[in-house]
Amino acid sequence: MKIMKKLEAALAAELERLKQEGRMKGKEEIIVEVKRAAGSRGPRYLLEGRGGKEFIRMNSNSYLGLALREDMIAADEEGTRRFGVGPGAVRFISGTFKAHRDLEHRLAAFHGREDAMIFSAAYVTVGGVITSLISKETFVVSDELNHNSIINAIKLGRPPFRAVYKHNDLGDLKRCLDEAKAGTAKRVLVVTDGIFSMRGDHAPLKEIQELVHSYDEHFAEGAFLVVDDSHGVGACGRTGHGTEEMTGARVDVLIGTLGKAYGVNGGYVTASRALITYLREHAAMYIYSNPITVGEACATMKALDILESDEGAKILEHLRVMTKRFEDGLVKLGYETIPGEHPVTPLVLHDTDRTRAMVAHLLENGVLATGMTFPVVPRGAEEIRFQINADHTEADIDEVLAAIGSFGK
Repeated sequence: MKIMKKLEAALAAELERLKQEGRMKGKEEIIVEVKRAAGSRGPRYLLEGRGGKEFIRMNSNSYLGLALREDMIAADEEGTRRFGVGPGAVRFISGTFKAHRDLEHRLAAFHGREDAMIFSAAYVTVGGVITSLISKETFVVSDELNHNSIINAIKLGRPPFRAVYKHNDLGDLKRCLDEAKAGTAKRVLVVTDGIFSMRGDHAPLKEIQELVHSYDEHFAEGAFLVVDDSHGVGACGRTGHGTEEMTGARVDVLIGTLGKAYGVNGGYVTASRALITYLREHAAMYIYSNPITVGEACATMKALDILESDEGAKILEHLRVMTKRFEDGLVKLGYETIPGEHPVTPLVLHDTDRTRAMVAHLLENGVLATGMTFPVVPRGAEEIRFQINADHTEADIDEVLAAIGSFGK
């Protein structure tokens, strides 16, 4: 149709602009086969159009390496066999299965909260929670490096007042809170990531929480903290309780994901029973979307069983050891990184062309890694984001470091 031709021409022009600006993601690599871990090697991945070449996956969020476990697959299959491959309805009609509530109770207990609710995805969880908590008299304060999901949720919520504080800067956060106190807002919502996914560093949650609470008396509807710890829960802390455990904090509203450390799919929020009940009635992204499948809920409960067991403690310890081995290896090779307990380990190159060249070099050497280049990140902050998983072995880490070491030689 002629009308569609005009639209397609405009869309093509927009795609060309993204390409020229260096923001176009381009063709997606398609995984066509997974070879299970064997001997001293972890899993290997085969890609469409790459022949039989095997790749080490260093850009996966599956931090605990649970997705390929037979007991996880069996739990998913059993739930699917009993109740089917999809829920068939949104929660408030007839889409709530016992496994959904069982999982919500497990997540609430795991985090020491009164209740929890699951969403179809973590991105949707952030949007559903934040938009529901923004009123016409809310002041929203956000860390400058917060995830895209938080930024877009705030935009969707259209708060009348908002401010952004410098990354992890308590002094600048105080400035924002003072600005809110001087205004007419009845409610202050401070939101931050727990783990910042591009850098692997974490927010000082205990200090942030204490600062936010010190302003509570100045607002008719209080001052509270919302934390998205999707990259933290299950992946860090001595027992996998995430950034709260690392910092000794207990935040007001905690958002997590089922699609990273737990190795499944979906998102969730946990808080007081009153707040969760309110969200069930107000979060449009929950009310009008199907939940995760029963199979996914069952697999997540198996993941929690594993995480809370002695085996889970060993998995977490192995993950910490592999992360340290990789960080130390980067430093030994003369590269810059941002050290920390979390398995997100950036290799900071400060140059777009060099970053792209190294990503291409790694691909040729059987390593899947993701480059972050300008303008996706500020000029001078270009990096390759490596993500260590618990199913990586010492041999895997050493193989990746050898590929990095051969770059430019």
